[in-house]
Amino acid sequence: MKIQADSEQPAGRWQNVRVLWSFVRPHRRVLLLGLVLGLLTTGATLAAPMVTKWVLDGLAASASIAAAVWILVALLLFGSAMGLWQGLLLGKLAAQIVLDARRSMVRRLFRVRVEEIAGRSSGELVTRVTSDTVLLREAAASSVIESINAVVGLIGALVLMAVLDWVLLATTLGALTLISVVVAMLMPRIALAQRDAQAAVGRMGGLLEGALRAIRTVKASRAEGRESARVLAEAEESAKQGIRAVRIEAYSWTVAGMGIQLVILLILALGAWRVSTGAIAVSSLVAFLLYAFRLMEPVESLTRNAGQLQSGIAAAERIREVQALEVEQDGETLITRRAAENEPVLSFHEVTARYAPGSAPALDGVSFDVPRRGHTAIVGPSGAGKTTIFSLMLLFLHPERGHLTLDGVPFDQWSVEDVRKRVVYVEQDTPLLPGTLRENLLYTHGDADEDAIWAALRAVRLEERARALPDGLDTPLASATISGGERQRIALARALVDEPEILLLDEATAQLDGLTESAVHEAIERISQRGAVVTIAHRLSTVIDADRIFVMEAGRCRASGSHAELIGSDALYRDLVASLRIATSGTAAGPVA
Repeated sequence: MKIQADSEQPAGRWQNVRVLWSFVRPHRRVLLLGLVLGLLTTGATLAAPMVTKWVLDGLAASASIAAAVWILVALLLFGSAMGLWQGLLLGKLAAQIVLDARRSMVRRLFRVRVEEIAGRSSGELVTRVTSDTVLLREAAASSVIESINAVVGLIGALVLMAVLDWVLLATTLGALTLISVVVAMLMPRIALAQRDAQAAVGRMGGLLEGALRAIRTVKASRAEGRESARVLAEAEESAKQGIRAVRIEAYSWTVAGMGIQLVILLILALGAWRVSTGAIAVSSLVAFLLYAFRLMEPVESLTRNAGQLQSGIAAAERIREVQALEVEQDGETLITRRAAENEPVLSFHEVTARYAPGSAPALDGVSFDVPRRGHTAIVGPSGAGKTTIFSLMLLFLHPERGHLTLDGVPFDQWSVEDVRKRVVYVEQDTPLLPGTLRENLLYTHGDADEDAIWAALRAVRLEERARALPDGLDTPLASATISGGERQRIALARALVDEPEILLLDEATAQLDGLTESAVHEAIERISQRGAVVTIAHRLSTVIDADRIFVMEAGRCRASGSHAELIGSDALYRDLVASLRIATSGTAAGPVA
């Protein structure tokens, strides 16, 4: 993660604190109750030394101490009960804060625009949801209350120590001020180390997730050692920064603890001298020493909680980065007109689009129409802009200039939900979702019936394979061995479960055998008779079968027409077809090499 410049750190730190507070604010009443319970516990603790002085004074005067003893017992029981209640309350609150943070991040990540998330490691983003949110647990709940309790305990102890003896109090305050200055100087270093440690954990998660996803390539390339070294290097960096943070925290605790011990020794020596001069009573010295011993707890608590707060602030910074990602804005559809039957279902009007400001345009002034019915193919060399066209149709990407229309209406008058209801997409990598085969097939059309599911499986020649699975449609895909071709067929079947109005296929038959591809083409032909099918074609059979073909080159649409028309009119198209024939060794169903 990029470290902010010094001039930017204070503003960023306050923003991170606001992120922490945003998760605490909904639970402020519970937090207030926890604070009250903590104050009651602290009050019982502060009262005990004064009652102890009462006991000692009673013993010195040979008076009855029964009442004082009973009060001590009552304070012990009351303080313990309040502390237990507070501990249970804060534990539940901390878990709820972590859950709220995860809900917020997960919901936002699924609404983030595709171009915002495409350049980021999915493993690193997962780390922010899983690991960083845990750091909020103590920082956003118990640390705040414990710090307030510690401050109250510290101030209360100092006030009561002032009642006992001003000279000893002045000595104590001087020593505590020195300790506080030293500890405060160490706190920013803890925050920096924690932030760097979490950044390394995120990078490690991204590398590990990517390597495991490509495990076959890793093994085939004999790269297990190299990938392990890359992942472990980030693990070692995280450990290094974690150790650095622990080391600084240990110094802080040691300085605070040693300082308090020295203060107690100083109080004992000075107090003994004042007792010998008759300035204070022995019982006052004992009570003062008890308060001095109790100072150890709030000082250590403040030191520990300061470290936890720094960790939470570091986590809040990474969570804030996720919250800053731009999300898709989905409004209401503003359509009042009815599309004509002969009107194109989709149109591009002088569309220019790029993936990053200042980068070369992925599309440059592209215009074309997609008929309401029929099969349209998009061909061209790698990098010509074919997949970018699909990204624009699905609102994954937005044009820099020009506009798209659906039923003759600009896309900005349609809601994202309504566009994607009408456009069904089968992507090139054909990923499967975690869950059963049934859940995957119903992922796009959740209300499809059993007959529609089996019809889709028959269309991609996967019915027998599905019936042979241990639990049929309810077999978890993680427990079944699914080949690349079967994965592609499942993705196709998911699109065919319902008759889509607009079907986008991005090299969707690249891994299929000839018989299966023939069956898929029959399904495509059936769909194209009542709706629009748009394919990115890398197979000769798809090119020949299409009703209309658009030839892309360097982000522009250079030609369009039928297969026969383009063979006679466009040199690039002839070269593409020639390469398809060579790659398929004369067959019409083979893949591009």
